[in-house]
Amino acid sequence: MRTTNKQLVAGAGIVLLALASAFLPSDTGLQEIKRHEGVRTVAYLDAVQVPTICWGSTRGVYLGQRATLAQCEHMLKQDVTYAGVGVAKHTHVKLTQEQYDALVSFVFNLGETQYRKSTLLRKLNAGDCWGAAAEFDRWVFAKGKRLKGLVKRRAAERKLFEGGCVSWVS
Repeated sequence: MRTTNKQLVAGAGIVLLALASAFLPSDTGLQEIKRHEGVRTVAYLDAVQVPTICWGSTRGVYLGQRATLAQCEHMLKQDVTYAGVGVAKHTHVKLTQEQYDALVSFVFNLGETQYRKSTLLRKLNAGDCWGAAAEFDRWVFAKGKRLKGLVKRRAAERKLFEGGCVSWVS
């Protein structure tokens, strides 16, 4: 049996889709990100003056840009996939789904570079689950200002993350 180029491309697409979905948070994790971000279909400047649209998308966003809810869903899935890849790339211990969801939310909000350089990640990779969880509380500032929204978000992420520390094995 001979395989056509169309079959190869279709097969590759299925593999890529499976890989991308491996880096998505659970539905609960996705809903938590949506809850903390809120949706806005017209671009605006966020707390640190970065053009933002939809559920916190910033990549290639410009002021005046508009998006439909369907476009926002697509952007969110792309953004959380990037965040999930960042979590997977730098985390060297086994995580529960809840911990993964919390970390994807964290990286989605702060970026992979901040995560890679964080004490949270260093403690996590050293096997200190509870110490890593405590680090969430440090990430509540934007341009030196403590933001209530970040305090709430980090508390929720920490609680989700800590749920996995009870049965966690590094």
